[in-house]
Amino acid sequence: MDVETGAKTGAKAGAKADVGAGAVPLVELWRGEMLESQHLGHAVISNGAGEVIEAWGNPAAMIYPRSSCKMVQAMPLLESGAGAGLSERQLALACASHQGAALHVEAVSRWLADLGLGESDLRCGVQDPADILERDRLICSGDAACQLHNNCSGKHAGFLTLNQHLGGGPEYIEPDHIVQRSIRQSFEEITGEDSPGYGIDGCSAPNFATSVAGLARAMSRFAAATEGDSRGRAMVRLREAMGKYPELVAGETRACTELMRAMNGQVAVKTGAEAVFVAILPEQNLGIALKVIDGGTRGAEAAITALLTRAGVLDAGNPAALKRLGGPLRNFNHREVAQMRVADGFAGA
Repeated sequence: MDVETGAKTGAKAGAKADVGAGAVPLVELWRGEMLESQHLGHAVISNGAGEVIEAWGNPAAMIYPRSSCKMVQAMPLLESGAGAGLSERQLALACASHQGAALHVEAVSRWLADLGLGESDLRCGVQDPADILERDRLICSGDAACQLHNNCSGKHAGFLTLNQHLGGGPEYIEPDHIVQRSIRQSFEEITGEDSPGYGIDGCSAPNFATSVAGLARAMSRFAAATEGDSRGRAMVRLREAMGKYPELVAGETRACTELMRAMNGQVAVKTGAEAVFVAILPEQNLGIALKVIDGGTRGAEAAITALLTRAGVLDAGNPAALKRLGGPLRNFNHREVAQMRVADGFAGA
């Protein structure tokens, strides 16, 4: 999914940032005795006070969080009162980058129907489902994919719910729309940073830039949140919904779903396009954010696995962990041929 740079009023609007500046090796692929590939990036762990307690690479590197920040984008939905009656399943979908499986499509369709709306009210665009069963069904039936299959359709159902509450116009994805202005305000408050600008995401909504440290700070605030105030209650509801319904947040075979299941729903994790990954660790009051600068999913999944293992919340021997780091990579003859490893100096290695 391409990101186009968006305009913004402000001194930093036209600044060019080098996301690779200060990046360090995070994970490596070894084949035989040779280092074959290396994934460089930035990673930050923040505590409940929003302080950086560990970092690798450049914590100040500016990034687009992409879909990793969907729980932040969902905050105005709850803080405004618009989502007061939503179920945990709907909140999980609001944070989802789903597979377009039947359960995702049907759930978003029902949500829209409850609003008196339909698929045509979405503005996320049509996307072929990643779910194999749903893709095969469409092929065999001759049906076409629709916007409900878009991995962001749950997030957009949340946008439409907020939009009805706020009385905004139908083009809720426009950066100056009241929905997106509300999201930007929450995003800047929770990251603790003024965003220098935005890019247009694959689903056509603006995606506001922040630093890796700012994204980790946001996750740590979700981790440390309690139900003592409206913001805390919203954060608790969202992180718990993600942990309770990991199959709605992503889908079968996906890292987010498999890793949250492996951690018994006690930790919420979320990926984003171009190799961003975050984690919310409530029992430790920690937030994690990372960015692999080559944009490759493999590197980001391995790096988050390393940090979750190091934090003691993920068993390194769990199949979901071994699938992404430390386990054997097999060729088409099922021979062990390579291995993903933590790079020296990262995550305690």
